[in-house]
Amino acid sequence: MTTSTPHNAMEMLAKLGLALPVAPKPVASYVPSVRTGKLLIISGQLPFREGKLVATGKVPSVVSIEMAQECARQCVLNGLAVVAAECGGTLAQVSRIVRLGVFVACDDGFSEQPKVANGASDLLQQIFGEAGRHARAAIGTNALPLNACVEVEMMVELL
Repeated sequence: MTTSTPHNAMEMLAKLGLALPVAPKPVASYVPSVRTGKLLIISGQLPFREGKLVATGKVPSVVSIEMAQECARQCVLNGLAVVAAECGGTLAQVSRIVRLGVFVACDDGFSEQPKVANGASDLLQQIFGEAGRHARAAIGTNALPLNACVEVEMMVELL
């Protein structure tokens, strides 16, 4: 596992060849984030990249586990973009990632949601090191908004 601190998270993103996208706009009646004390709760993020969903449909019949993992990573990037938008364009205020909720639109009988969720979890640990380790729920569902295959919500502690 890469060691990183929240203060050099933007550098770590660059080392990984990644950049934060523009924070996505809500697709319904909610706000992108809510801050209460030191906690910043990020609304569920879909795997939008350049305005389009990376993949749609159920895992694994339409979307492979590997593609769903990539979608989970994109959801994390989108969530971190919301964090940065709330924190003046940087991730330097992030103290730790507290919790993820990962929802996977999947076929009946599919039970490998944790493998899909690892796409999100592993990326956060690469970016933030120990501060990226978090509590998590990985949940299978019959459908997600806009037929997305994955949705990720986040809870982040700020300095």
